[in-house]
Amino acid sequence: MRSATPQSRQGEQGPACAKLPQVAASGPVSHAIGRVARLHRIAAGRLLKGLGLYPGQEFVMMHLWEAGPVRQSELIKAVELDPSTVTKMLQRLEQSGHVRRRPDPADRRAVLVEATESSCALLCDVTAAWGELEEYTLSGLDPEERAELARLLSKVEAGLCPEAAGCPERRG
Repeated sequence: MRSATPQSRQGEQGPACAKLPQVAASGPVSHAIGRVARLHRIAAGRLLKGLGLYPGQEFVMMHLWEAGPVRQSELIKAVELDPSTVTKMLQRLEQSGHVRRRPDPADRRAVLVEATESSCALLCDVTAAWGELEEYTLSGLDPEERAELARLLSKVEAGLCPEAAGCPERRG
């Protein structure tokens, strides 16, 4: 197997691959992950826009569809976002009729958040959009490479957990 520098691999990877800036030479994998994450979010945003969702809102909805009504504080922990970001997402989702917030009967200081019945129609559309995103994302990989990428990304995630102030619960 031939060893190559990131600059020599650029031509092999195609014209869409950005040249590695000199300042990123000490972290070519981190640079690539950043580029891939940005492109993935853009692609997800395009698919979700047709459903009336902004990127990130699908994670809130996925959690609510799976868990049922949850306290807003628990939802914030589950989606691992800043409380103000989740609050803004919930305001938009509530305005669009996808979620409902109400006081928790067990503790009136807490707020329960739940997916509305009408949001359940969105479930099939989000599932289809995620399948389409998966195909776009992995289109150049064979089944073995897809499995290997998933395995390696899981290891990368585990390595980043301590630096990102804690590990999320494993999501099957």
